[in-house]
Amino acid sequence: MCGFLGMVAQTDIAAEIHLALQALQHRGQDSAGIATIADNGTRFCARRGLGSITNALSSEDIQALPGPIGIGHVRYPTIGSGLLEDTQPFFYRVPGVLMAHNGNLTNYTELKENLQQRSIHLMSHCDVEPALCEFAAALMAIRSSGHTIDDALEALKIVQQRIRGAYSLCAALHLDGKPTLIVLRDAHGVRPVVVGHRRDGGWVASSESVALDVLDVDGIFEPKPGEAVFLRHGEAPVRRELTSKKHTPCIFEFIYFARPDAIMSGQSVYEIRLKLGRQMAKRIQKKKIEADVVIPVPDTARPAATTLAEELGLKLREGFIKNRYSGRTFIMFDSAIRETALRLKLNTIPHEIRNRRVLLVDDSIVRGATLGRVIALVRSAGAREIHLA
Repeated sequence: MCGFLGMVAQTDIAAEIHLALQALQHRGQDSAGIATIADNGTRFCARRGLGSITNALSSEDIQALPGPIGIGHVRYPTIGSGLLEDTQPFFYRVPGVLMAHNGNLTNYTELKENLQQRSIHLMSHCDVEPALCEFAAALMAIRSSGHTIDDALEALKIVQQRIRGAYSLCAALHLDGKPTLIVLRDAHGVRPVVVGHRRDGGWVASSESVALDVLDVDGIFEPKPGEAVFLRHGEAPVRRELTSKKHTPCIFEFIYFARPDAIMSGQSVYEIRLKLGRQMAKRIQKKKIEADVVIPVPDTARPAATTLAEELGLKLREGFIKNRYSGRTFIMFDSAIRETALRLKLNTIPHEIRNRRVLLVDDSIVRGATLGRVIALVRSAGAREIHLA
Protein backbone atom coordinates (compact mmCIF):
# COMPACT_ATOMS: atom_id res chain seq x y z
CA MET A 1 0.00 0.00 0.00
CA CYS A 2 1.32 3.41 -1.05
CA GLY A 3 -0.05 6.73 -2.19
CA PHE A 4 0.92 8.88 -5.17
CA LEU A 5 -0.18 12.22 -6.52
CA GLY A 6 0.73 13.48 -9.97
CA MET A 7 -0.03 16.98 -11.23
CA VAL A 8 0.32 18.96 -14.43
CA ALA A 9 -0.33 22.72 -14.53
CA GLN A 10 1.11 25.95 -15.90
CA THR A 11 3.04 27.05 -12.82
CA ASP A 12 5.24 25.38 -10.19
CA ILE A 13 3.32 22.63 -8.42
CA ALA A 14 5.66 21.12 -5.77
CA ALA A 15 4.06 23.01 -2.85
CA GLU A 16 0.59 21.79 -3.82
CA ILE A 17 1.81 18.21 -4.24
CA HIS A 18 3.39 18.41 -0.78
CA LEU A 19 0.10 19.66 0.68
CA ALA A 20 -2.01 17.00 -1.02
CA LEU A 21 0.34 14.19 0.04
CA GLN A 22 -0.46 15.00 3.65
CA ALA A 23 -4.00 13.80 2.90
CA LEU A 24 -2.49 10.48 1.74
CA GLN A 25 -0.18 10.01 4.72
CA HIS A 26 -2.28 7.11 6.03
CA ARG A 27 -1.21 5.12 2.96
CA GLY A 28 2.49 5.10 3.85
CA GLN A 29 4.78 6.57 6.47
CA ASP A 30 8.16 4.93 5.80
CA SER A 31 9.37 7.50 3.27
CA ALA A 32 8.21 10.21 0.91
CA GLY A 33 9.41 12.01 -2.19
CA ILE A 34 8.54 14.56 -4.84
CA ALA A 35 10.05 14.93 -8.32
CA THR A 36 9.34 17.57 -10.95
CA ILE A 37 10.26 18.42 -14.55
CA ALA A 38 11.25 22.00 -15.37
CA ASP A 39 12.71 24.11 -18.18
CA ASN A 40 10.67 22.54 -21.00
CA GLY A 41 11.61 19.01 -20.07
CA THR A 42 15.35 19.57 -19.82
CA ARG A 43 15.67 19.70 -16.03
CA PHE A 44 14.61 16.99 -13.60
CA CYS A 45 14.51 17.75 -9.86
CA ALA A 46 13.89 15.35 -6.97
CA ARG A 47 13.86 15.38 -3.19
CA ARG A 48 13.29 12.30 -1.04
CA GLY A 49 13.44 11.52 2.65
CA LEU A 50 12.51 9.01 5.32
CA GLY A 51 9.42 9.26 7.50
CA SER A 52 6.22 11.23 6.96
CA ILE A 53 5.95 13.78 4.16
CA THR A 54 6.31 16.72 6.55
CA ASN A 55 9.43 15.19 8.11
CA ALA A 56 10.92 13.92 4.86
CA LEU A 57 10.83 17.20 2.93
CA SER A 58 11.54 20.70 4.22
CA SER A 59 10.37 24.05 2.84
CA GLU A 60 13.85 24.40 1.31
CA ASP A 61 13.33 21.09 -0.49
CA ILE A 62 10.03 22.30 -1.93
CA GLN A 63 11.64 25.51 -3.20
CA ALA A 64 14.23 23.38 -4.99
CA LEU A 65 11.51 21.64 -7.04
CA PRO A 66 10.45 23.97 -9.86
CA GLY A 67 8.31 22.92 -12.77
CA PRO A 68 4.68 22.63 -13.91
CA ILE A 69 4.57 18.81 -13.82
CA GLY A 70 5.58 16.33 -11.16
CA ILE A 71 4.77 13.35 -8.98
CA GLY A 72 4.77 12.90 -5.22
CA HIS A 73 4.69 9.66 -3.25
CA VAL A 74 4.30 8.29 0.27
CA ARG A 75 5.54 4.74 0.72
CA TYR A 76 4.80 1.59 2.62
CA PRO A 77 7.23 -1.02 1.25
CA THR A 78 5.74 -4.24 -0.16
CA ILE A 79 8.97 -5.08 -2.00
CA GLY A 80 12.31 -3.62 -0.98
CA SER A 81 13.01 -1.91 2.31
CA GLY A 82 12.41 1.33 4.10
CA LEU A 83 15.74 2.70 2.87
CA LEU A 84 16.04 6.01 1.08
CA GLU A 85 17.21 4.29 -2.11
CA ASP A 86 13.80 2.60 -2.39
CA THR A 87 11.85 5.84 -2.07
CA GLN A 88 9.70 6.92 -5.00
CA PRO A 89 9.32 8.60 -7.47
CA PHE A 90 12.04 7.17 -9.72
CA PHE A 91 13.70 8.84 -12.69
CA TYR A 92 15.13 7.35 -15.88
CA ARG A 93 17.49 9.63 -17.79
CA VAL A 94 16.79 8.39 -21.30
CA PRO A 95 14.34 9.57 -22.58
CA GLY A 96 13.60 11.42 -19.31
CA VAL A 97 10.70 9.86 -17.36
CA LEU A 98 9.42 10.06 -13.79
CA MET A 99 7.35 7.21 -12.38
CA ALA A 100 5.69 6.15 -9.12
CA HIS A 101 3.09 3.52 -8.30
CA ASN A 102 0.75 2.07 -5.74
CA GLY A 103 0.75 -1.69 -5.86
CA ASN A 104 2.86 -4.79 -6.01
CA LEU A 105 4.55 -6.41 -9.01
CA THR A 106 4.65 -10.14 -8.34
CA ASN A 107 7.30 -10.92 -11.00
CA TYR A 108 9.88 -8.42 -9.74
CA THR A 109 12.74 -10.99 -9.74
CA GLU A 110 11.93 -12.08 -13.27
CA LEU A 111 11.84 -8.48 -14.46
CA LYS A 112 15.13 -7.70 -12.76
CA GLU A 113 16.90 -10.69 -14.31
CA ASN A 114 15.50 -9.91 -17.76
CA LEU A 115 16.72 -6.31 -17.52
CA GLN A 116 20.18 -7.45 -16.39
CA GLN A 117 20.44 -9.68 -19.45
CA ARG A 118 19.94 -6.50 -21.52
CA SER A 119 22.63 -4.68 -19.46
CA ILE A 120 20.04 -2.56 -17.64
CA HIS A 121 20.83 -2.50 -13.93
CA LEU A 122 18.53 -1.41 -11.11
CA MET A 123 19.57 1.02 -8.39
CA SER A 124 16.97 -0.06 -5.82
CA HIS A 125 14.84 -2.96 -4.63
CA CYS A 126 11.58 -1.15 -5.35
CA ASP A 127 9.33 -2.90 -7.86
CA VAL A 128 8.31 0.24 -9.73
CA GLU A 129 11.87 0.70 -11.02
CA PRO A 130 11.80 -2.27 -13.44
CA ALA A 131 8.43 -1.05 -14.76
CA LEU A 132 10.02 2.35 -15.38
CA CYS A 133 13.03 0.76 -17.10
CA GLU A 134 10.79 -1.34 -19.34
CA PHE A 135 8.74 1.72 -20.30
CA ALA A 136 11.81 3.81 -21.08
CA ALA A 137 13.43 1.01 -23.10
CA ALA A 138 10.23 0.44 -25.09
CA LEU A 139 9.95 4.15 -25.87
CA MET A 140 13.57 4.35 -27.05
CA ALA A 141 13.08 1.26 -29.23
CA ILE A 142 10.29 3.10 -31.06
CA ARG A 143 12.33 6.26 -31.69
CA SER A 144 15.23 8.06 -30.02
CA SER A 145 13.51 11.44 -29.56
CA GLY A 146 10.36 13.42 -30.26
CA HIS A 147 8.08 10.86 -28.61
CA THR A 148 4.33 11.11 -29.05
CA ILE A 149 1.26 9.87 -27.21
CA ASP A 150 0.97 7.06 -29.78
CA ASP A 151 4.57 6.04 -29.00
CA ALA A 152 3.82 6.01 -25.29
CA LEU A 153 0.72 3.88 -25.88
CA GLU A 154 2.75 1.27 -27.72
CA ALA A 155 5.35 1.31 -24.94
CA LEU A 156 2.65 0.91 -22.27
CA LYS A 157 1.25 -2.11 -24.10
CA ILE A 158 4.68 -3.73 -23.86
CA VAL A 159 4.98 -2.85 -20.19
CA GLN A 160 1.56 -4.26 -19.40
CA GLN A 161 2.47 -7.51 -21.16
CA ARG A 162 5.64 -7.88 -19.10
CA ILE A 163 4.64 -6.85 -15.59
CA ARG A 164 2.28 -8.87 -13.40
CA GLY A 165 0.49 -7.84 -10.27
CA ALA A 166 -1.91 -5.22 -8.94
CA TYR A 167 -0.93 -1.62 -9.58
CA SER A 168 -1.76 1.93 -10.52
CA LEU A 169 1.15 3.69 -12.22
CA CYS A 170 1.76 7.40 -12.68
CA ALA A 171 4.42 8.73 -15.06
CA ALA A 172 5.52 12.22 -16.12
CA LEU A 173 7.43 13.16 -19.26
CA HIS A 174 7.28 15.35 -22.37
CA LEU A 175 5.27 13.95 -25.29
CA ASP A 176 4.66 15.89 -28.50
CA GLY A 177 6.80 18.58 -26.87
CA LYS A 178 4.28 19.07 -24.02
CA PRO A 179 4.36 18.16 -20.29
CA THR A 180 2.25 15.01 -20.06
CA LEU A 181 1.03 13.03 -17.07
CA ILE A 182 0.23 9.35 -17.64
CA VAL A 183 -1.94 7.09 -15.49
CA LEU A 184 -2.05 3.32 -16.07
CA ARG A 185 -4.26 0.92 -14.14
CA ASP A 186 -3.88 -2.86 -14.02
CA ALA A 187 -6.31 -4.95 -16.07
CA HIS A 188 -8.44 -5.90 -13.04
CA GLY A 189 -8.44 -2.43 -11.49
CA VAL A 190 -7.30 -3.84 -8.16
CA ARG A 191 -5.54 -0.69 -6.97
CA PRO A 192 -7.48 2.58 -6.87
CA VAL A 193 -6.74 5.75 -8.78
CA VAL A 194 -8.77 8.88 -9.44
CA VAL A 195 -8.24 11.82 -11.80
CA GLY A 196 -9.39 15.37 -11.13
CA HIS A 197 -9.67 18.42 -13.37
CA ARG A 198 -8.54 21.74 -11.89
CA ARG A 199 -10.33 25.01 -12.45
CA ASP A 200 -7.15 26.50 -13.94
CA GLY A 201 -7.09 23.82 -16.65
CA GLY A 202 -4.61 21.51 -14.96
CA TRP A 203 -5.03 17.86 -13.99
CA VAL A 204 -4.33 15.78 -10.89
CA ALA A 205 -4.09 12.00 -10.49
CA SER A 206 -4.17 10.44 -7.04
CA SER A 207 -4.40 7.09 -5.28
CA GLU A 208 -7.37 8.39 -3.32
CA SER A 209 -10.00 11.08 -3.80
CA VAL A 210 -9.27 12.69 -0.41
CA ALA A 211 -6.09 14.23 -1.81
CA LEU A 212 -8.12 16.03 -4.47
CA ASP A 213 -10.36 17.57 -1.83
CA VAL A 214 -7.55 19.90 -0.71
CA LEU A 215 -6.92 21.10 -4.27
CA ASP A 216 -9.02 23.30 -6.57
CA VAL A 217 -10.72 20.45 -8.45
CA ASP A 218 -14.06 20.82 -10.22
CA GLY A 219 -14.49 17.38 -11.78
CA ILE A 220 -13.39 13.82 -11.00
CA PHE A 221 -13.35 10.51 -12.85
CA GLU A 222 -11.92 7.07 -12.16
CA PRO A 223 -9.86 5.39 -14.90
CA LYS A 224 -11.22 2.03 -15.96
CA PRO A 225 -9.36 -1.24 -15.33
CA GLY A 226 -6.60 -1.62 -17.92
CA GLU A 227 -6.97 1.98 -19.09
CA ALA A 228 -4.19 4.45 -19.88
CA VAL A 229 -4.97 8.15 -19.44
CA PHE A 230 -2.86 11.03 -20.82
CA LEU A 231 -3.27 14.42 -19.15
CA ARG A 232 -2.10 17.87 -20.30
CA HIS A 233 -2.86 21.34 -19.06
CA GLY A 234 -5.70 22.96 -20.97
CA GLU A 235 -6.54 19.82 -22.95
CA ALA A 236 -9.12 17.07 -22.68
CA PRO A 237 -7.80 13.76 -21.36
CA VAL A 238 -6.80 11.11 -23.87
CA ARG A 239 -8.17 7.78 -22.65
CA ARG A 240 -7.22 4.44 -24.18
CA GLU A 241 -8.24 0.99 -22.94
CA LEU A 242 -5.27 -1.36 -23.34
CA THR A 243 -6.49 -4.54 -21.67
CA SER A 244 -9.55 -5.01 -19.51
CA LYS A 245 -10.76 -7.90 -17.40
CA LYS A 246 -13.33 -8.31 -14.64
CA HIS A 247 -13.10 -5.42 -12.17
CA THR A 248 -11.89 -6.85 -8.86
CA PRO A 249 -11.01 -3.93 -6.54
CA CYS A 250 -9.04 -4.67 -3.39
CA ILE A 251 -11.49 -5.22 -0.54
CA PHE A 252 -8.92 -4.03 1.97
CA GLU A 253 -9.15 -0.53 0.51
CA PHE A 254 -12.76 -0.37 1.65
CA ILE A 255 -12.33 -1.88 5.10
CA TYR A 256 -8.95 -0.48 6.15
CA PHE A 257 -6.58 1.30 3.76
CA ALA A 258 -8.74 4.16 2.56
CA ARG A 259 -9.87 7.13 4.58
CA PRO A 260 -13.60 6.92 5.39
CA ASP A 261 -14.34 10.11 3.45
CA ALA A 262 -12.87 8.64 0.23
CA ILE A 263 -14.95 7.71 -2.81
CA MET A 264 -13.89 4.48 -4.53
CA SER A 265 -15.56 2.69 -7.44
CA GLY A 266 -18.27 5.34 -7.17
CA GLN A 267 -19.06 4.36 -3.59
CA SER A 268 -18.56 6.07 -0.25
CA VAL A 269 -16.04 4.16 1.87
CA TYR A 270 -17.84 5.39 5.00
CA GLU A 271 -21.21 4.07 3.78
CA ILE A 272 -19.69 0.69 2.95
CA ARG A 273 -18.29 0.41 6.47
CA LEU A 274 -21.72 1.25 7.89
CA LYS A 275 -23.24 -1.54 5.79
CA LEU A 276 -20.61 -4.00 6.99
CA GLY A 277 -21.64 -3.25 10.57
CA ARG A 278 -25.27 -4.05 9.77
CA GLN A 279 -24.25 -7.30 8.13
CA MET A 280 -22.12 -8.25 11.11
CA ALA A 281 -25.05 -7.57 13.44
CA LYS A 282 -27.08 -10.22 11.62
CA ARG A 283 -24.34 -12.78 12.21
CA ILE A 284 -24.11 -11.86 15.88
CA GLN A 285 -27.87 -12.31 16.24
CA LYS A 286 -27.73 -15.67 14.47
CA LYS A 287 -25.05 -16.90 16.86
CA LYS A 288 -27.08 -15.56 19.80
CA ILE A 289 -24.11 -13.79 21.32
CA GLU A 290 -25.08 -11.59 24.26
CA ALA A 291 -23.15 -8.49 25.25
CA ASP A 292 -23.51 -5.38 27.39
CA VAL A 293 -21.49 -2.93 25.34
CA VAL A 294 -20.01 -2.52 21.86
CA ILE A 295 -16.50 -1.08 21.73
CA PRO A 296 -14.68 -0.28 18.49
CA VAL A 297 -10.94 -0.77 18.11
CA PRO A 298 -9.95 2.71 16.91
CA ASP A 299 -10.15 4.14 14.41
CA THR A 300 -11.19 2.35 11.23
CA ALA A 301 -13.75 0.05 12.88
CA ARG A 302 -15.83 2.88 14.34
CA PRO A 303 -18.43 3.23 11.50
CA ALA A 304 -19.15 -0.53 11.52
CA ALA A 305 -19.33 -0.59 15.32
CA THR A 306 -21.87 2.25 15.23
CA THR A 307 -24.37 0.44 13.00
CA LEU A 308 -23.73 -2.91 14.68
CA ALA A 309 -24.65 -1.40 18.06
CA GLU A 310 -27.74 0.25 16.57
CA GLU A 311 -28.97 -3.02 15.07
CA LEU A 312 -28.39 -4.96 18.30
CA GLY A 313 -29.82 -2.26 20.55
CA LEU A 314 -26.61 -2.06 22.57
CA LYS A 315 -24.65 0.83 23.98
CA LEU A 316 -21.70 2.02 21.92
CA ARG A 317 -18.82 3.17 24.07
CA GLU A 318 -15.25 4.28 23.54
CA GLY A 319 -13.21 1.78 25.51
CA PHE A 320 -9.84 2.85 24.18
CA ILE A 321 -7.85 6.03 23.97
CA LYS A 322 -5.57 6.03 20.95
CA ASN A 323 -2.30 7.89 20.81
CA ARG A 324 -2.90 10.04 17.74
CA TYR A 325 0.83 10.13 16.98
CA SER A 326 1.32 6.36 16.99
CA GLY A 327 0.70 5.84 13.28
CA ARG A 328 -0.78 2.76 11.61
CA THR A 329 1.01 -0.29 13.00
CA PHE A 330 0.16 -2.48 10.00
CA ILE A 331 2.24 -0.30 7.67
CA MET A 332 5.29 -0.18 9.95
CA PHE A 333 8.02 -2.13 8.18
CA ASP A 334 10.19 -3.23 11.11
CA SER A 335 8.62 -5.79 13.48
CA ALA A 336 10.45 -4.48 16.56
CA ILE A 337 9.24 -0.95 15.85
CA ARG A 338 5.74 -2.31 15.28
CA GLU A 339 5.70 -4.08 18.65
CA THR A 340 6.87 -0.95 20.47
CA ALA A 341 4.28 1.15 18.65
CA LEU A 342 1.52 -1.24 19.70
CA ARG A 343 2.37 -0.66 23.36
CA LEU A 344 2.10 3.08 22.81
CA LYS A 345 -0.95 2.98 20.56
CA LEU A 346 -3.84 2.14 22.92
CA ASN A 347 -4.91 2.61 26.52
CA THR A 348 -8.22 1.44 27.97
CA ILE A 349 -10.95 3.36 29.77
CA PRO A 350 -11.48 0.73 32.52
CA HIS A 351 -14.88 1.86 33.82
CA GLU A 352 -16.41 1.23 30.36
CA ILE A 353 -15.10 -2.34 30.42
CA ARG A 354 -15.03 -3.62 34.02
CA ASN A 355 -17.55 -6.41 34.78
CA ARG A 356 -19.15 -6.12 31.34
CA ARG A 357 -19.62 -8.49 28.44
CA VAL A 358 -17.66 -6.65 25.79
CA LEU A 359 -18.29 -6.98 22.06
CA LEU A 360 -15.14 -5.70 20.36
CA VAL A 361 -15.37 -4.58 16.73
CA ASP A 362 -12.23 -4.47 14.60
CA ASP A 363 -11.99 -3.87 10.87
CA SER A 364 -9.72 -6.82 10.03
CA ILE A 365 -7.00 -9.18 11.15
CA VAL A 366 -3.72 -9.07 9.22
CA ARG A 367 -0.76 -9.98 11.41
CA GLY A 368 -2.87 -10.33 14.55
CA ALA A 369 -0.39 -8.26 16.54
CA THR A 370 -2.86 -5.49 17.36
CA LEU A 371 -5.65 -7.92 18.20
CA GLY A 372 -3.57 -9.85 20.72
CA ARG A 373 -2.63 -6.63 22.47
CA VAL A 374 -6.24 -5.39 22.43
CA ILE A 375 -7.63 -8.55 24.00
CA ALA A 376 -4.95 -8.48 26.69
CA LEU A 377 -5.83 -4.86 27.48
CA VAL A 378 -9.56 -5.57 27.70
CA ARG A 379 -8.97 -8.61 29.90
CA SER A 380 -6.71 -6.65 32.26
CA ALA A 381 -9.36 -3.90 32.45
CA GLY A 382 -11.74 -6.43 34.02
CA ALA A 383 -14.07 -7.55 31.23
CA ARG A 384 -16.41 -10.38 32.23
CA GLU A 385 -16.59 -11.74 28.69
CA ILE A 386 -14.86 -10.74 25.45
CA HIS A 387 -16.42 -11.30 22.02
CA LEU A 388 -14.88 -10.19 18.75
CA ALA A 389 -16.68 -9.06 15.60
